[in-house]
Amino acid sequence: MNQTPIPVVDLRDFTQGTPVEIARFIGHFGRALERVGFVAISHPGLDLALVQEVYALAETFFALPQELKQQYTLPHIQGQRGFTGFGQEHAKNQSLPDLKEFWHMGPDLAEGHPMAATYPANIWPKEIPQWQPLMTRLYHQLEGCSQFLLEACALYIGEPRHLLRNMVEDGNTVLRVLHYPSSQDCGPEGEAWAAAGAVRSAAHEDINLITLLDGATAPGLEVKDHDGKWQKVELAPGQLLCNGGDMLQWFTNGLFRSTTHRVTNEGWERSARLSMPYFVHPRPRVDLAPLSSCVAKTGGQVRFPPITAQTYLTQRLKEIGLA
Repeated sequence: MNQTPIPVVDLRDFTQGTPVEIARFIGHFGRALERVGFVAISHPGLDLALVQEVYALAETFFALPQELKQQYTLPHIQGQRGFTGFGQEHAKNQSLPDLKEFWHMGPDLAEGHPMAATYPANIWPKEIPQWQPLMTRLYHQLEGCSQFLLEACALYIGEPRHLLRNMVEDGNTVLRVLHYPSSQDCGPEGEAWAAAGAVRSAAHEDINLITLLDGATAPGLEVKDHDGKWQKVELAPGQLLCNGGDMLQWFTNGLFRSTTHRVTNEGWERSARLSMPYFVHPRPRVDLAPLSSCVAKTGGQVRFPPITAQTYLTQRLKEIGLA
């Protein structure tokens, strides 16, 4: 198993750089999403102490008794907010569940906001009152980073700077806190699934436009390369990983790659693993029909039909067992 050479860019080149540095960032970032599907972001503008605080609170939450965590599960909202229990989600086209549980938060919209009635409201564990303010701060820091990266994506494909950024304004973007228990804590059912071949997160592609992922608390992330081989991914301290999702691949007619990745059971006998992906979603009614400019860049043949972001999301939630 090799460690994949994920391209690295420094976000300061885009936000504070000279015209030459900005152009270089756009080129390096766009080519990474086009050819690899993953890119590491240095100096992404996150408070590293805040990230560690959220991880510490997450560890506290997931250590709570199952019956306490389960009270924050609302089946009618398809896992979009609150708690989703161990073994509930599986990858597309997989029968075995992933060996994980997680918590979701989305945008906190003010009463009277046009989208407030469209999205489920956030819920918060009363046992950990600090989690809401800290998670909300982290959500907004990731939002700021994602907006710059979406601008760079649009500029790379020759579109107006704010095209993708406008698509996600008031979108149903989700911050997920994932807990992969150790083998000792996953119970007999988890042990049986693992014996049958289940892993912490089976091979999959992300649904959304782009995903931001900070360094997890333990290894295990792997990316499938062009030759179909699995490559380990490790981030330097302070870096953020960005990858393109299926919606971005669809919208750009396959110009940007939605690369297959997974989380293996490496080290699960010894310790649990926490990670926090931030899934950037458009507004529900946004049309994902491929851009004509990207159709021209990818051979002139339209590869994907028109579809709204909400229809696409609903289809995929059914495929992974959350709807």
